[in-house]
Amino acid sequence: MEKELIADSIFLIYVGAALLGTVALYTRQVLPVVYIILGAIIGPGGLKLIPELTQVENLASIGIIFLLFLLGIDLYPQKLLKIFQSVSTVTLISSVAFFSVGFIVALLFGFSAIEAVITGIATGFSSTIMGIKLLPTTALHHRHIGELVIGILLLQDLLAIFALVIIQGLGHTGEIGFRSFLPVFTLPIFVAIAFLMEYFVIRKLLSKFEQIREYLFLVIIGWCLGLGELAAVVFGLSHEIGAFVAGVAVAASPIARYIAERLQALRDFFMVLFFVAMGAHFNGVAFAEVFVPSLVLAALVLAIKPTVYRFLLGSFGEESETGWETGFRLGQLSEFSILVVFVAITSGIIGDSAANFLIIATVLTFIGSSYLVVFRYPSPVATSERLRRD
Repeated sequence: MEKELIADSIFLIYVGAALLGTVALYTRQVLPVVYIILGAIIGPGGLKLIPELTQVENLASIGIIFLLFLLGIDLYPQKLLKIFQSVSTVTLISSVAFFSVGFIVALLFGFSAIEAVITGIATGFSSTIMGIKLLPTTALHHRHIGELVIGILLLQDLLAIFALVIIQGLGHTGEIGFRSFLPVFTLPIFVAIAFLMEYFVIRKLLSKFEQIREYLFLVIIGWCLGLGELAAVVFGLSHEIGAFVAGVAVAASPIARYIAERLQALRDFFMVLFFVAMGAHFNGVAFAEVFVPSLVLAALVLAIKPTVYRFLLGSFGEESETGWETGFRLGQLSEFSILVVFVAITSGIIGDSAANFLIIATVLTFIGSSYLVVFRYPSPVATSERLRRD
């Protein structure tokens, strides 16, 4: 019976995602919005086609593990150093400004202090998926605007990893104190062990058997999931943080690009489940309760983020148009915002109302930001032939 339930759920999710995804592409929307809406439709708060979400959520968590592993692979040390030199000040100042916006809005609408902190953290990030997907390939690799967008996004991702460590600690202890920050102290030890294991074991295995592609795939999967388990069981971290460190450790490997390409499809498969699972937490009553605060937060994010980036980048010598374009391309909340919500709610430090508030706000910014970009700037799905760039 349980196997049939999982099979039916997978069928509903991917057939539904394919159908709604087609509509989304015709309306110039990004696919994660479709997955969240699909979850709201077929989940317990909608048509109840998937009455039990536990199995779907368990599968979705695997997608997050692979997402962070692939993110780590893209953060090799030389690249990190260049990013820190170019956009670190802008990223840090803007993150503090956006945190303040989210924190104040949450307090004004009656959420608790800890829920306001989580809201502020979630507001500080922009979407890597939207930032990259709506950049033409030429801009992504060969233009200054691409360097700015990717640099800021990668630094925000690092801040998100740090935030997830803290949130996990709060979930274990239930209060702010030394124990809630304990993962911050165990993390460096874990990182050192991971890099030593990669240098003395994984690198030698990959070099010796690099011609056997099936073996490379198995070793990398085992490395990713194994480090995640080690982080959770021994160091009090999460599987996701362990996978991220595993990715960073192998980033300098000659086959890092091969690994990233092979795992992309696997990650995307599980990421669909993640967004559907988050959308399935919606119900009609909760939507009505938090729609107004979500709309306010979304409107402020869409208005303030481009303005802040224009001002900060202009202060560092960037042209006005460059600042505005960077701001509009980063003018939304993030899939990391949803991940923060996911970790916070599963850790028991925020309630369903706060989670729905943030998820709805994220979806609204995804929709609003995508339209602002495709109507104003070059992108692969622009509304006019003049702006459409692959």
